[in-house]
Amino acid sequence: MLDQFQALIAGSQKSDEEPATEKAASAVSQKLGYPLTQREKKQAGPLVHYAMGAASGALYGALAEMAPVTATGGGTLFGSALWLVADEVLVPTLGLSKPPSAYPASTHGQSLASHLVYSWTSIAVKKLVLRAI
Repeated sequence: MLDQFQALIAGSQKSDEEPATEKAASAVSQKLGYPLTQREKKQAGPLVHYAMGAASGALYGALAEMAPVTATGGGTLFGSALWLVADEVLVPTLGLSKPPSAYPASTHGQSLASHLVYSWTSIAVKKLVLRAI
């Protein structure tokens, strides 16, 4: 089950690549003086994924309140920007994935679509939270 989950969150990576989330977890742990075992990397990968998702969601919620243009298209602008900045620029620049040109257009399309679904879900959650408080 964990392998299937890892494959799902790996997003734009091919199955023979180590997921970017595991690479990020490993890099952080090495900086802290604690290299991760393979098993620990597999466990830490989803944590990195969820931490990034939570941070992005919090950023989106704050930006949507301060600059409503952020919520353009029901969050489509934010989701597109997140995909472009995170997946297409930061992850490859940090050496966590191959360059964008190494992947077919369909992979980029699937990644963009998942970021759009994420942003639409984020706006729904934001509305629920604001109603609750």
